Amino acid sequence: MIDDLIQLGKLISLGLALMLPLANPLTSMTLLLSLGGQIPYKERERQVTQAAFYVVGIMVVTYYAGAWIMHTFGISIPGLRIAGGLIVVSIGFSMLFPPAEPRTLAAEAAADAQARQTPNIAFVPLALPGTAGPGTIAMIISGAASVDGAITPEYTPWVVAVTPVIVFVLLGLLFWICLRSAGRIVAVIGQSGVEAISRIMGFLLVCMGVQFVINGVMEIVGTHVG
Repeated sequence: MIDDLIQLGKLISLGLALMLPLANPLTSMTLLLSLGGQIPYKERERQVTQAAFYVVGIMVVTYYAGAWIMHTFGISIPGLRIAGGLIVVSIGFSMLFPPAEPRTLAAEAAADAQARQTPNIAFVPLALPGTAGPGTIAMIISGAASVDGAITPEYTPWVVAVTPVIVFVLLGLLFWICLRSAGRIVAVIGQSGVEAISRIMGFLLVCMGVQFVINGVMEIVGTHVG
């Protein structure tokens, strides 16, 4: 039993080490700082908790059914990377170049109406593609496809079975903690600091999205050339 727990600890550590660079909760935290400024505090906290459940759910569904879903709809990993990259680029541009807000009576009335209808950013973009983005999904699917042949002979079956769920839950918990801390960051750096971070993160998201597209195109080219 002790050996099994040691194996479990090793696999959880390996899973977190592989997933954290891709499922970076700081990305979603910056998105929350940029897009959640007009959302009331209580509603924002509710959406943060909701987004944490979405993150865990997306990862679990991707691990157990991602390959089947993509095969059913004829979606390839390069296609996933390109589509996800375009979404990330779109969000990045909206953060880098926020739309101007003319101070007309009609614009103010529209803004008031929009404020009364609080947007829900829990699923898009906080959970997807903020944390459970195309890179994370591709890593989970490829890991699930290779886990049987690469890991099962060396580890106890129940350890292999429960490790992914534990890793995903820990990532969701880390995601929730980071986003719950976003309010304290706003109090420290102020609104101007949030706007500066928003533009910097927008630029980085554009770069990340373009890189996703490049990786997808290179995979397609490499597959056809090979």
